[in-house]
Amino acid sequence: MLEFSRILVVEDDPDGQVVVSHVVTQTLAMPVDVAKNAKEALKFLSEQANAYRVAIIDLSMPEMDGWQLLSTIRNNPATAELPCVAMTAYHSSRTREEALKSGFVGYFSKPIDTVTFTQQLKKFMG
Repeated sequence: MLEFSRILVVEDDPDGQVVVSHVVTQTLAMPVDVAKNAKEALKFLSEQANAYRVAIIDLSMPEMDGWQLLSTIRNNPATAELPCVAMTAYHSSRTREEALKSGFVGYFSKPIDTVTFTQQLKKFMG
């Protein structure tokens, strides 16, 4: 297995899953794993933590939201350094500030601007 060769998309909305995974696979030519909730994302990460270059996480999900997922990721030594990007339909400058302060490396409001989104993801992946 190649290390850091995939992107994890954590999104509960089926349309959002399609849009984000399509943008990533088409513009970055990288494979994507889609988790429909935080529990599924944690399962992916526990099975193959070294596979991901970045995680794109929706902030508003049922059961465990994106904020809680980020905290869990940061508290696990195997995933603590994984770049995580916040995504939300409930955009405000305050939400953006809080996301960046809490440890997300980037922030995008939905609907995403594909050009900016792609450029920023490239930066986050080094």
